Amino acid sequence: MPGSFDFGRMLIIIGAVLVVLGVLFSFGGRFLGLGRLPGDIIIRRGNFTFYFPLMTSILLSLGLTILLWLLRRR
Repeated sequence: MPGSFDFGRMLIIIGAVLVVLGVLFSFGGRFLGLGRLPGDIIIRRGNFTFYFPLMTSILLSLGLTILLWLLRRR
C-alpha cells in the first residue's frame, strides 16, 4: 500500500502545523505582537468592542502559503 504512507505523512504534517498555529495563537500575542499589528481593526463603542485582525490574518496566510509551497516542492 504505497498510498497509505503518503497519507500518514500528510496527517503528521497537518498535525504539526496545527500545533504550531495553536502555540502562535496562545503565546504569539505576548511575544510576537500578533493581534496588535498595524492594520488590525478595533472599534470600541461604549460596552461593545469589534475586533478584526486583518493584518495578522494576512501574515498568517502568507506564512502558511509559503510553508505549504515548500512542503509540496519535495
